[in-house]
Amino acid sequence: MTTQRAGKPRQAAVAAWIGSALEYYDFFIYGTAAALVFNKVFFPASDPATGTLLSVATFGVGYVARPVGAFLLGHVGDRLGRKKVLVFTLMLMGVATFLVGCLPTYDQAGVLAPVMLVLLRLLQGLSASGEQAGANSMTLEHAPAHRRAYYTSFTLSGTQAGQILATAVFLPVAALPEEALLSWGWRVPFWASFVVVVAGYVIRRRLEETPVFERQKATGSVARLPVAVLFREHWRDVLRVVQASFIASVSTIFTVYALSYAVNTVGLDRSSMLWVGVLANVVALLALPLWATLADRVGRKPVFITGSVGCAVLVFAYFAAISAGNYPMIFLVGIVMFGVVYSAANGIWPAFYGEMFKTGVRLSGMAIGTQIGFAIAGFAPTIGAAIAGTGTTGWIPVAVFTAALCAVNIAAVATARETFRVPTEDLGVRPTRTPDTDVTVT
Repeated sequence: MTTQRAGKPRQAAVAAWIGSALEYYDFFIYGTAAALVFNKVFFPASDPATGTLLSVATFGVGYVARPVGAFLLGHVGDRLGRKKVLVFTLMLMGVATFLVGCLPTYDQAGVLAPVMLVLLRLLQGLSASGEQAGANSMTLEHAPAHRRAYYTSFTLSGTQAGQILATAVFLPVAALPEEALLSWGWRVPFWASFVVVVAGYVIRRRLEETPVFERQKATGSVARLPVAVLFREHWRDVLRVVQASFIASVSTIFTVYALSYAVNTVGLDRSSMLWVGVLANVVALLALPLWATLADRVGRKPVFITGSVGCAVLVFAYFAAISAGNYPMIFLVGIVMFGVVYSAANGIWPAFYGEMFKTGVRLSGMAIGTQIGFAIAGFAPTIGAAIAGTGTTGWIPVAVFTAALCAVNIAAVATARETFRVPTEDLGVRPTRTPDTDVTVT
């Protein structure tokens, strides 16, 4: 019995890593295609600047569905279990992404083409809304109390791996002649998501439910409406997670807006800019568990805030390097900012957010809080494209906007409770005092 329980954290972490890698491969190939191809395939009637804006906006549309999906899938996960959510989200993402690769272009179907593109992007967003919260809840509740940040960081490592795969797949595709790229080349990465449908079912159907959820289910203490309990007892935590999740804007600005700005505005080499993303994410795979291990020793807040402050500063250096066309500096700053510094915040939030909530509302709290915050971050590239100026300094408003979102994140994290020493069964349970005594009751 002891051996079996000792293996559960590793099994949950590996399943979360593989599932997240497959899930976010699908999610991020859309972002890459939106930055490089969709403005010509689905919006050719627009002028180049407007076409780019509309194309990037379809990336943000996926984030609109995420808050809605968070309420639905959060309810399912806290009522019926984490496993059911994880199987459903992966299957839905795989099917929606495959169908994007089958869409007709604007020249073939007119306005119907971008309409169908948006609808499938909404399904992608619905899937993503429950993926990370479900995987993070699963790994956190299986993990030893003193290593919760380490094990939950595997979910984000999987996300980074998916982003690497998404970008790497586009490297040979982006090198195709323009005619081949726009006719069939861009479809190949989307068709490859068929693997997700098969692999997702095989991997996640074998997952075991978490012990704390099983105990809650056995005692009949599962709430009929977890969301009601969540907003009655944890509304401050939900609001804090929303604000803290603005840090995700660094990711969307880096992977979508900065790529589009570099290629379409500055005229930098498409393949070189894709390689920046690949190498930064490779470094992140190494940095994430290291930052998480540090957070298990010194606490969540100092590590998280270090990452947020660093990103607010380095985003200026990254855009300046792009604007100057300085490839060595682009690679250096991009890798340091996104691969190392951003990982300090990115690797900690799965444990930090999940530890704010008790078992009965954890998946709902994480899903709703993060997805509202991520929805704002998802539109950061669209806002960036709208507020960008002209000339060699046109990037400055975008960098200021990104830094401002980081500042909101820093304030939210700084005012949160530190939870790295709290036992798992006591997470989200606030001590109260009885009216007639000075005895603390939990």
